Amino acid sequence: MRLFLFCLLLSAALPALAGGWRVVGDEQFAPYSFQYGEDPQPRGLDVEVVQAVLREAGIEYQLRLYPWARVKQMLALGDAEMAFQFAGTPERKAQYELVGPLRSGATVFMTTRKLPLADWRRLEDLRPYVVGQVSGYAYEAAFDSFELVRDSSAQNPRQLVAMLLAGRIDIIVGDRLQLMHFVREQRAEQQVRILPRPLVEMPRYVAFAKGDSARAQRFASALQRLQRAGKLDAIYRRWGL
Repeated sequence: MRLFLFCLLLSAALPALAGGWRVVGDEQFAPYSFQYGEDPQPRGLDVEVVQAVLREAGIEYQLRLYPWARVKQMLALGDAEMAFQFAGTPERKAQYELVGPLRSGATVFMTTRKLPLADWRRLEDLRPYVVGQVSGYAYEAAFDSFELVRDSSAQNPRQLVAMLLAGRIDIIVGDRLQLMHFVREQRAEQQVRILPRPLVEMPRYVAFAKGDSARAQRFASALQRLQRAGKLDAIYRRWGL
């Protein structure tokens, strides 16, 4: 009976093992990870970096992009072995085995030219305004816990930019390169401005389930080899980082 149960469990696991690592990322994080329309092909800076590291490590994989909430859920439920791209906050480090960073990006505040706020020095300076952010995103520990009037109804950064341009919120927070990508999509460069002081220079990581140190170390070793050899620099330059 025990032998039968063991064989049954083994046969159930084989399809997942045969396909290699199941790697998932955010489908709405252009220019870092995204898809064009109905084309399922993952694209973006982080996609190319992750693929390069997996090739260097000799790992077979299947890479797919999903809504961010589903990415986190898949990793939590064991439906994916690896996910990207997570902010390096204390909360995330407590939740996952983080490896990286793959890169860093400036997290900034963007507003329209109609708003009189020239810059900010303390988070208190933002209290008179409605600050928009993407539901489920972590930005920076002090900001995330600070009491502000927030609108977290946006499901992705593209929607967040649209809400700002429509006048539904006063200020939005996000990655500089990404926010400008969606502003250019709308040809709205002249309507917005980025406050000079960034919130934080945020490193971005890949994540494994807590305790999955073997996979984490295998990916980390390959990433370090490529970074030391400068073999990822061409990818960064091509995407304007």
